[in-house]
Amino acid sequence: MKRACPTGPPEVCSFPFDQVRRKPEDMRLVPLHIARGYPFWRRPTTLLFLMAAAMPIAFSTWSALLNNFVIEAAGFTGVEIGWLHTVREIPGFFAIGVIGIIIFMREQVLGLVSLVLLGVATAITAWFPSLGGLLTITMLSSIGFHYYETVNQSLQLQWIEKDKAPQTLGWILSVGSGASLVAYGLLVVTWKTFDLSYNFVYMTAGGTCALIAIYCMLAFPQFEAPDPQVKQLILRRRYWLYYLLQFMSGARRQIFVVFAAFMMVERFGFEVHEVTALFLINYAANIVAAPLMGKAVAVWGERRALIFEYIGLILVFLAYGGIYYLGWGVFIGASLYVLNHLFFALAFAIKTYFQKIADPRDIAPTAAVAFTINHIAAVFLPALLGYLWIFSPGSVFLCAAGMAGTSLALALLIPRHPGPGNETIFAGRLAAPAE
Repeated sequence: MKRACPTGPPEVCSFPFDQVRRKPEDMRLVPLHIARGYPFWRRPTTLLFLMAAAMPIAFSTWSALLNNFVIEAAGFTGVEIGWLHTVREIPGFFAIGVIGIIIFMREQVLGLVSLVLLGVATAITAWFPSLGGLLTITMLSSIGFHYYETVNQSLQLQWIEKDKAPQTLGWILSVGSGASLVAYGLLVVTWKTFDLSYNFVYMTAGGTCALIAIYCMLAFPQFEAPDPQVKQLILRRRYWLYYLLQFMSGARRQIFVVFAAFMMVERFGFEVHEVTALFLINYAANIVAAPLMGKAVAVWGERRALIFEYIGLILVFLAYGGIYYLGWGVFIGASLYVLNHLFFALAFAIKTYFQKIADPRDIAPTAAVAFTINHIAAVFLPALLGYLWIFSPGSVFLCAAGMAGTSLALALLIPRHPGPGNETIFAGRLAAPAE
């Protein structure tokens, strides 16, 4: 019998209403296959797009101002910036805690609450211009950022169909880049023109992020994926290559995130509007390139896309070393920064590789485990390399080149057509169990 959807648009739909949970907190619960037929502004993918726009408004603005703010307001050197980023990565290491939280809270709710925390913490960053204050507020914003990212990765893989995942993830990345582009463009135009303060910019960016998250809480129903997620810690032997790719990705990315922009300020004397302009170029390039990269992953496959990424990163990190050992100038440094960012954009191929090999019920707990694995090196690497930076900045980038080489070796183990039972190139040769 057909009845009007109580949680959807006025059109008639047919699905077993008696099988939909009717607890008070689930009155707005909508099965995913029904939600995909909603008007565009209420679909699950639209929610993913909005969240993808909200997060970088706060996080990218925080990143753009951070190096200048900590040097001017707190007198940071490479040691302090290394400790700051080590503290920032601790919540990522404990992202596994998401598994415990989603027993009591839906992933969608947790993601939006985390986004609010990120926005509020970003908004008040400039109130704490000291090492202790910045470490504390950075920890809070990092909890919001990392728990949001963990849940967001899980929701993307649950809500987006496999055949559309590379292209859709490319568009989501493009939307995030567009939001960053707007934020950075406003910074470049207004920072010196209106003599803006750090506090005003942080308050504006963080507040915008929090307001978008609150809007998403009120405007969208709760979406229910067809496969209930396992809500306990799981480690599957057949996912071992995915785990290693995540570990190396986290270790390698730390060097770029922590030290590449810091180099532009420390070595070349970039001011806020100049750092922001560099970020602006990055995200403008990503708006164009990300959808093309999504299409490339769909055509080439994850193996070839990741091999291309890691070869490019090896060359870029070696060239970073040339800035210190060969005395290359600011133009080369800025160009390498943009290229580095573009290559990193291909990293979503690791997500689609996992989506292809995973049991659909494993996505949420494995996203939490993978995020923790991704941050194992992040907990100690920034602080350790901060001390190395004092003596030999070029060596830091040579370490990154070595890490990219290790990632390349791992990418060569991905089969051309990954899937359950065909997770690595060895899967067909070994009678390995599925666990």
